Amino acid sequence: MTLVDYVGSFAATCTTVAFIPQAIKSYRTRDLSGISLPMYTVFTLGVALWLGYGLLKQDWPIIIANVITVLLSAMIMVLKIMETLKK
Repeated sequence: MTLVDYVGSFAATCTTVAFIPQAIKSYRTRDLSGISLPMYTVFTLGVALWLGYGLLKQDWPIIIANVITVLLSAMIMVLKIMETLKK
């Protein structure tokens, strides 16, 4: 691996790991009152596009990080949609 690969892998790890506590808290408490559905929709779309970009480039740090992050953000988005529909 090159220095560029190490930097990309570390960046991908940091941004993905940083997202995990929010996903866990959202799942456990089901309190998404502070979550903006439009923001999470755009964010999830953006992460999915990054995943597509990584797939096109065959860049594994981008692919792995964004597979995990898109799953976590989609989970939060679905929970928020379910909360919104209950009201």
